[in-house]
Amino acid sequence: MGKKRVMVPVQEVDMSAVKYQQEDIQAPHLTGFVFKLFVWIIETPLIGPLIVSFLKKQNKFDELMQNTDIPEAPMFRPEFPPQEPEPGVVMLDEEGKPEERVELALKSLPQYDPASCWNGDSSPSFRYWKIRDYAYAYRSGHATPTTVAGHIISVIKEFSSKKPAQPLLISFDAEEVRKQAAASTRRFEEGCPLSILDGIFVAIKDDIDCYPHASKGATTWMHEVRSVRKDAVCVSRLRSCGVIFVGKANMHELGLGTTGNNPNYGTTRNPHAPERYTGGSSSGPAAIVASGICSAALGTDGGGSVRIPSSLCGVVGLKTTYGRTDMGGSLCGSGTVEIIGPIASSVEDVMLVYSAILGSSLADRISLKPGPPCVPNLSCDNSNTLGSMRLGKYTEWFNDVYSTDISEKCEDALNLLSKTHGCEMVEIVVPELEEMRSAHLVSIGSETQCSLNPDCEDGKGSRLTYDTRTSMALFRSFSAANYVAAQCLRRRIMYYHMEIFKKVDVIVTPTTGMTAPKIPSSALKDGETDMHVTGYLMRFILAANLLGLPAITVPVGYDKQGLPIGLQLIGRPWAEASILRLASAIEELFAESKKRPVSYFDVLNG
Repeated sequence: MGKKRVMVPVQEVDMSAVKYQQEDIQAPHLTGFVFKLFVWIIETPLIGPLIVSFLKKQNKFDELMQNTDIPEAPMFRPEFPPQEPEPGVVMLDEEGKPEERVELALKSLPQYDPASCWNGDSSPSFRYWKIRDYAYAYRSGHATPTTVAGHIISVIKEFSSKKPAQPLLISFDAEEVRKQAAASTRRFEEGCPLSILDGIFVAIKDDIDCYPHASKGATTWMHEVRSVRKDAVCVSRLRSCGVIFVGKANMHELGLGTTGNNPNYGTTRNPHAPERYTGGSSSGPAAIVASGICSAALGTDGGGSVRIPSSLCGVVGLKTTYGRTDMGGSLCGSGTVEIIGPIASSVEDVMLVYSAILGSSLADRISLKPGPPCVPNLSCDNSNTLGSMRLGKYTEWFNDVYSTDISEKCEDALNLLSKTHGCEMVEIVVPELEEMRSAHLVSIGSETQCSLNPDCEDGKGSRLTYDTRTSMALFRSFSAANYVAAQCLRRRIMYYHMEIFKKVDVIVTPTTGMTAPKIPSSALKDGETDMHVTGYLMRFILAANLLGLPAITVPVGYDKQGLPIGLQLIGRPWAEASILRLASAIEELFAESKKRPVSYFDVLNG
């Protein structure tokens, strides 16, 4: 048989014999001049491909993707078996008006009590203002969208003047924000707000179209080759609800990084520790929400890019099922692993934004046959529904983290959940995690290379940052055979997960394998490559992207350095309501332990 490895058909795999293998990444950590020299070498003909080939062999890439006989047929995009309806939910009409869906979602929330929310400084714990707090303030005359806009504009300008640069937004027009706020204020004065989201300030990641802003994807040139003539579908849906858009949020260039490092415009800092990364690639969206400046933001998630920064910044981030939201008007609209998802400071705010933006494209409704969208009915007693939920935990994987603070806090959260609500914990095994990582890398890398190749061939590739160029050098080495092998692995791994979901309702993991890493000063100017950090940050998130499953991160405490820790819930296909329900219960258990970020701004009170 030579070097060829033969995999047995997936149905014949003995799950009881699966042994966990720790990830072992062989790659240098480079910054500064050495990093630039490395990029120059790997882009050099003949020499560069040899180095990339060597690094791939060191990381067993060829063994997994090239020298393995995989018996399964390829799955070129997620394919889901029919799913059972979720219990205790409110159904939403994806073809109806966004504001009507938001109204239904609003009615599914627990009753709002202004007295308990507007209690000044009497509460010992920190609490973010929620969307319903803003709506109450506007209706009661405590504030107007115009006054809040003034406070936000002042904060954004303050960030824009920091040295070194650390902007939350790449594109910002104060007059445009004032114009939107004035229109919302008039609607409240006339007693006809469009929805509970009217006057709510939202940031849009720089790879999602939001007219009249350019979509640069945090590059220095994307706006030169791609013009924006209208809103992305999800942005248009929010606009119809009265949302005020503050601008285009900072991000890791083209979404090809997990830290949020951005030499082009400046690196956004973590609101809990400004010397640390926010996580990426939706760095700006997560930071602007965690700082209290915006109630919510939209990010994109192709490899944890909503969940990683949300976890590191101590907020909530939802990755929907692949095809649940229309990707029209985003730079990543043609991929098979990426979605647009909401980031907010609370689960209820994520629910409201999610209700507005959901709705599959016509093509996805035909091919994917999505289950009906719904949200959990949290306005009634959830004890029976919560108590019947089975949570799957792969202990060896769960505990494979950089600091035991993470696994211990997540374990505490699960124990408290079981004690309070009676959720059942079930031990599971997830086979072929190493194969899953390689399949995801080849899938997202090949799709990125395909979309960018015309511009890179036209000379734009040399204007990318050094870490993006490093990624592109790797992506160019992938063959058509690698891509097909990755899709064969996608089918195998989908089978494993569908078998797991016969036994459990939700798979639980830490969101990330480490808390927010420090920003090396040498990385600010030219970026860095650190695949060990990337490995820890992406350890638990790839199944949701490769398989298109819904997943959410919810804060469950802090490590010994005061850095946020997130717990991830991965659900069945189309089961957003189940993970939202569970996330809401977890959030309630940890409400009293929330800490005020170092960089926090009360833009409602000024």
